[in-house]
Order: sequence, then structure tokens, then C-alpha cells
Amino acid sequence: MPHPPVPPAQVKAVRGFNRFYTQRIGVLDPYLGSEFSLTEVRVLYELAHRDQPTASELGRDLSLDAGYLSRILRRFEGKGWLERVPSPADARRSLLRLTPAGHEAFAPLQQRSRDEATALLAPLPDDRRGRLIAAMQAMQQLLEPPVSRTVVLRDPRPGDLGWVVMQHGEIYSREYGYTSEFEILVAGIVAELGRKFDPQWEKGWIAELDGERVGSVFVVRQSPTVAKLRLLILTEHARGLKLGARLVDECIAFARGKGYRKLVLWTNGQLAAARAIYASRGFELVESEPLEAYGRKLTSETWSLKLR
Repeated sequence: MPHPPVPPAQVKAVRGFNRFYTQRIGVLDPYLGSEFSLTEVRVLYELAHRDQPTASELGRDLSLDAGYLSRILRRFEGKGWLERVPSPADARRSLLRLTPAGHEAFAPLQQRSRDEATALLAPLPDDRRGRLIAAMQAMQQLLEPPVSRTVVLRDPRPGDLGWVVMQHGEIYSREYGYTSEFEILVAGIVAELGRKFDPQWEKGWIAELDGERVGSVFVVRQSPTVAKLRLLILTEHARGLKLGARLVDECIAFARGKGYRKLVLWTNGQLAAARAIYASRGFELVESEPLEAYGRKLTSETWSLKLR
């Protein structure tokens, strides 16, 4: 399907912005006062921050001509900044990595880049600085091509239960200020679940996004008629994809399919996103009381969903 025509005024506006911004950040000059071009510094940056990429991966991701990239890499090798090592998966392929001398050469460029960004932002009042950052982020989001993400919900495997405990400890500490008391509580829940797990009446799911673990949830048997939803967690970069709602839906479908009459869960009033999912699925708040735990003052909540 052809794209709609772009008005000349919009083309002119983009070109005008490009001229302004490239002049403002000095792209046309030797980059950061160094002997390198912007492209060469970008290649150095990728080598410093990636785990041994191949030349073809760098060329693809940076949209660089293979011959041009090869000349840059040979220059870096000549300076003793770059070495090639055989790939353990395929000896015909070489992996690239910076030498200690390469990291030493890159470090001042990295700091100069930070200093220039600071100098660009420092004269602006807080409100204008916030508007500028928001506009930059909006441009990036609008111009990035849509990415197809692969989501898989699978059964837990060895190592997953430890990951569930770790994610609860890290996420709740970072986002809510919980102490290690909460991680210890989760470790006890996970240990009991692992010892007593009954696959006939209980089930767990691990969510993967592009092959990486990003979430979990479990349904455990509380009585012949009541199941309990436990250990719902989702990492920060997997949010906004409705994965939390999907995990809760799997729990409801499983509990209903097993003939449970009720699905219950415990949460606290601080977890707004999770509570919104529960409410949208028909769960009702049946009990609420103050709770002081994990170094915080909370509201303990019990929610319940009638399955039939």
C-alpha cells in the first residue's frame, strides 16, 4: 500500500531541523574534538558496549557499507584497539572485542560526550529541559520501525523458581522500597510450592519475551473448591504488552477448567496495575486491613472471583 504524499512544507521543516541540530551538536566537525568521525566513534561505542559482535552484525545494525566498516575495523586493529577471536559456535566466524587499549582510548570520548550533553541541557530551566527530553523521546518512538515481539507462556523449568524469587526481591526493593523480608517471604512460598506441587490441580506459567524470562504466575490448590493465584510478577521492560492480564486470564481458565468454584489472591493497595487487572477480570475486594511489613506501611487485601 503506497504511503500518502508528504507536503513540501513538512519536508522543509525536517530538513531545517536537521541543519539546526547537526550544527548545534557539531556533527560536521571532527567528533568531540577528536581525530575520529561520528561514524568511527559510533563503531567504537558499539564495540565497547556489546558482547563480542561480528562485523556483519555491526554493519547491519549501524546500516554501514561492508567495505567502509572493514576499513574502520582495520584502522582500529592497527592501533591495537581491536582483536578478533574465533566464534565457539562457528570457527569460520570472528568475534570482535576491544582490547584494554581500545577501552582506554574510548573512555575519554565517552566522558566528553556526557559533558557535551550536560552543557546542552544545563542552561535550560527544569520545565524546558523536561519538554526537550520528552520531544526527543517522542521522535525516537515515532521514527523507530515497529518491532514484532515473540511472547511465549511455558511451564516452569529448573532454574525458574529461583528466578521468580530473585525478581520479587529486586523489583519490590527497587520500585517500592521493600526490605529483604519480602524476598524471604517469597522464597518460603516458592519452596513450599516446589515441595508440594500437584500438577493434577496446580499449574505455573513462565512468560518469555523474545526468548527472555519476563514474568510468572501460579495457581495452587487451597481446598477442593478454592484455588489461589500466586507469584504474579512482570519485569519492567515487558510492561505495556498486556502480559500481566494474559497471565491472569490463564489462571482463571485453568481454575475454571479444573472445577474450582472460587479463585482467590492476596495483594496490597500499593499495586495499582495489578489491582486494575484483577478488577477488570471480575475479582472483588473481600477483605482489607492495615499491614506494616517489609519496611513499609501497607494495606493488606484479599480478592476473590466466583468461577461458577
